[in-house]
Amino acid sequence: MDSESSQIIRVKSNNILFLLAEILLLVLKIVYYICEDVYRLIVPPKKKNVAGEIVLVTGAGHGIGKELAIGYALLGATVVCWDKNEENTNQTMDDIKKMGLDSVHAYRCNVADREEVFRVAEKVKKEVGDVTILINNAGVGIAKLLLNQSFDDIERVIDVNLKAHYWTLRAFLPNMIEKNHGHVVAISSIAGLFGSSYGTVYCATKSSIKTMMEAVSEELRALSNGKSSV
Repeated sequence: MDSESSQIIRVKSNNILFLLAEILLLVLKIVYYICEDVYRLIVPPKKKNVAGEIVLVTGAGHGIGKELAIGYALLGATVVCWDKNEENTNQTMDDIKKMGLDSVHAYRCNVADREEVFRVAEKVKKEVGDVTILINNAGVGIAKLLLNQSFDDIERVIDVNLKAHYWTLRAFLPNMIEKNHGHVVAISSIAGLFGSSYGTVYCATKSSIKTMMEAVSEELRALSNGKSSV
């Protein structure tokens, strides 16, 4: 057997060994995750206590935002409701107070307006305190074909669904980083996982939220050398 044939055999043997090692590693991972899931079923993780946290929910005037505001209030958090519609956000606050829960505040805020976000954020800090849980829930969807959407339609969806996240993060994230305590939640949509007709703008904004939050998470990890609690 010549040296070239021996080398080919060695390469093939190494490839087989690497393949077997990869298969073994995959099997071990599968077993590990199955065991972990079974353990979590038997011993579920302890739920986080949000009592005393200051939770700000955008788009709290109706829908998911209102339900989130009510839910956090029932868990003992101080809730700050933001919505462009002042009547709706006041109604959410009143509904919570009717439950005997007084730690709730309502502010009119158009999250698409950068200056208004920073202005109302300062008001919240002075009147309520530092927000420790930020829930970017406000969103708008316009179901039209791309060529049927006006420029104003396109800008409105992008401003509310995407740009507003940057404004609220810039307003509240620095304090969380300083205190190394806080949570940021971004409400996206299954529509952000794939494109569809009538969703050329909406789908794009919801998809962008996912990657934006992943990037923010990586930045926090890098800035704190992996020790960030935000």
